Amino acid sequence: RALKGQGKLLFLVPLVALANQKHEDFEDRYGDLVDVTLRVGASRINDSGQRFDPGADVIVGTYEGIDHALRTGRDLGDVGTVVIDEVHTLKEEERGHRLDGMISRLKHYCERRAESGSNPDYAGAQWIYLSATVGNPEWLAKRLRATLIEFEERPVPIERHLTFADGQEKVRVENKLVKRAFDTKSSKGYRGQTIVFTNSRRRCHQISRKLEYDAAPYHAGLDYGRRKQVERMFGNQDLAAVVTTAALAAGVDFPASQVVFDSLAMGIEWLSVQEFSQMLGRAGRPDYHDKGTVYMLVEPDCTYHNSMEMTEDEVAFKLLKGEMEDVTSVYDEAAAAEETLANVAVAGKRAKALDDRMLGEIDTQRSVALLLDWGFIDGFEPTPLGRAVTRHFLSPADAFRILDGIRSGLDPYEVVAEMELADEEL
Repeated sequence: RALKGQGKLLFLVPLVALANQKHEDFEDRYGDLVDVTLRVGASRINDSGQRFDPGADVIVGTYEGIDHALRTGRDLGDVGTVVIDEVHTLKEEERGHRLDGMISRLKHYCERRAESGSNPDYAGAQWIYLSATVGNPEWLAKRLRATLIEFEERPVPIERHLTFADGQEKVRVENKLVKRAFDTKSSKGYRGQTIVFTNSRRRCHQISRKLEYDAAPYHAGLDYGRRKQVERMFGNQDLAAVVTTAALAAGVDFPASQVVFDSLAMGIEWLSVQEFSQMLGRAGRPDYHDKGTVYMLVEPDCTYHNSMEMTEDEVAFKLLKGEMEDVTSVYDEAAAAEETLANVAVAGKRAKALDDRMLGEIDTQRSVALLLDWGFIDGFEPTPLGRAVTRHFLSPADAFRILDGIRSGLDPYEVVAEMELADEEL
């Protein structure tokens, strides 16, 4: 559609690292035919848009990057196609309601654009939602008013292996698996490379140091330049393995033939079936590998925190046999108020229509009453305070903490410290 002049393409993903990679992919493949730009979180801080061109034919961005453009009234032009990648993010407790709201706000933008008649040939946007891990695809497609298309087959088959090992043995087993994979070539001529998933940044560094073949840690604590270096080295087959946290499971698409689970936890929480499926799906890439291989290294009777009710071996069988979780959205009062505020900022009196078509149920009347009481709106207009809150994606609780800090005369750094401490206590 973009190549035919039928409106630009928005390709939206949950993580900055993934957006950067997709931006490079589109630039490499279509850069000589269309203008490609990037809209991520950094654009929200420096909105002069040094890297962001709203007039480009293809905009690759994060959900929040595009949502910020909507909340601040940026003109995105005629949007012909919207691709929401990793749409199962809708079920996440903290980010699900924001993705849900962004979809509603972007649909509103496209509808108003078509109604304006500024371009008689513009008829609105085509919407495509992508996911490999949705337990209730029929329900979700119906709620999104989309036609369900399911692919049951995987182009590269995956072998799954369950291996019992204690904490000391795991690294020795990982070393053998990494060496064996890297010493093997596929029929396409690519060496086998490994992603090792573990549950902490510190463990990433520990494992990567102990592997005999070249390996590197990869996590959100590394700066952008270092992460890009690791991505390039892995892509050039200069690394036998990357060791990463489960938090980056849906992130950068390393072309790995093998995935090894050093742990079945994400921090101090056991993986869900959906998270596990996302991670093991990184093994085996078309055009690179003949098959994907997955190893779960499981320590019997092991837990990583005293709050964990199951042991690692029990979790392993649950993950292998479990049903994929449904994608649903249930909002508490604060999340509902946050989305209503954003909808008021974008649509004014039409905010209720935007609330009503979100997956999660929102009592607009109750949300508006709260926003009026908090001083975030005046009628159906955001106050200067409400506009600041919604532009910076603040939850009501965070907004109140900042206000309390300002009124108490705290230094801005002290306010940030108070917020960090509050988050740790949750």
